[in-house]
Amino acid sequence: MTDYTKKNIKSLKPSATLAINEKSKTLISEGKKIYKFGFGQSPFPVPSKIVDTLKKNAHQKNYMPIQGSLHLRTSISKYINKRTNNSFSPEDIIVSPGSKEMMFLLHLGFDGDVILPAPSWVSYEPHTIIGNNNLHWIETKRENNWFPTTKQLEEKLKNLKNKNTFLILNSPNNPSGSNCRNLQDIAAVAKKYKLIILSDEIYTELAFNGEYNSISKYYPEGTIISSGLSKWCGAGGWRLGFFAIPKELKSILSMLKVLASESFTAVSTPIQYAAIEAFEGDHSEYLKKTNNILSAVGNYVYENLKSNKVLIQKPEGGFYLMPEFLNSKFSSSGEMCNNILDKSGVALLPGSDFGFNPNKMLARLSFTDFNGEIFLKNIKNGKKPNTDEIKKFAPNIVEGTKRLVDWSKSL
Repeated sequence: MTDYTKKNIKSLKPSATLAINEKSKTLISEGKKIYKFGFGQSPFPVPSKIVDTLKKNAHQKNYMPIQGSLHLRTSISKYINKRTNNSFSPEDIIVSPGSKEMMFLLHLGFDGDVILPAPSWVSYEPHTIIGNNNLHWIETKRENNWFPTTKQLEEKLKNLKNKNTFLILNSPNNPSGSNCRNLQDIAAVAKKYKLIILSDEIYTELAFNGEYNSISKYYPEGTIISSGLSKWCGAGGWRLGFFAIPKELKSILSMLKVLASESFTAVSTPIQYAAIEAFEGDHSEYLKKTNNILSAVGNYVYENLKSNKVLIQKPEGGFYLMPEFLNSKFSSSGEMCNNILDKSGVALLPGSDFGFNPNKMLARLSFTDFNGEIFLKNIKNGKKPNTDEIKKFAPNIVEGTKRLVDWSKSL
């Protein structure tokens, strides 16, 4: 590792999402009421059949293959092919302890340029820095739903000397909560320039329109799909993710297998058995109920927070909204979010952590501060909860939103 790379690593700070969670815990331990709108974790329990499978296989102790068990990789390939109309085989799948780990190894082993849309998930940029790859931002706009236009992408690619480049797309998006509406057009540009796409589909089962839309449908030969159990299945702490890599990019798969063998070795064996049930079982009713709750709660925050001082878009998937506070008196979004936390008790993440210029008063709001297990049990027939039910089963969301509205009136 070069001195330059080590210097870059030493300059990194802890993940913003984890840092806000730890800060919130500290304030709570001091007796303060905190509304945890900063940490994006599924509030729902893991489906009981998946939990039962884990219990039944707790005795399994032997190492699994580096790439993951054949049975699990077969399950994943069928699962992803059904949703994307692709033809991945079990040999095209590699399982990891969370998709974040596989992304990290991809950046570490990749030698080239990386394009990130702003906003992007907080760990994409640090991964690029650790991998010592050239980073290029494309700053998006609300008018295009916070995703790059084809014109922006093509202009960026024309100016890159290094033809070994990949773009990360995440839809539904963390932090904006928006869906990408121009996947087919982006795919056409990517194909023209032989751009590799890493399609982070960790939230795609949580698209509120019920559609699993993947750019791999339009550009299968150049798209790596990343996903896992953390969001749709509520199993973030289980740490199981995967990459589905087309045969045209088999050199990347070979590189990742080597790096996996020298780092995490293999994913926990009992977790792999449970994951087979997750990918093979019918969990459509669970998904319908959880999506209806998330959609209703997110829309409640949207309807109550939007104003002439707060620009915000209706959530389209996942756990997030990205409000912009107007006429702000702060020098940075980080300073603003600290003030919000101190004055209202609402924990948000600043837009600067997601690639935006710090002087843009954007923040990420996660609307998951409620007991998902109780909420699930009390919503009948899988219908979307009404306002009274949201007030009853998501009181922190209601009160936190009110406090945020009150704070915004001081701007």
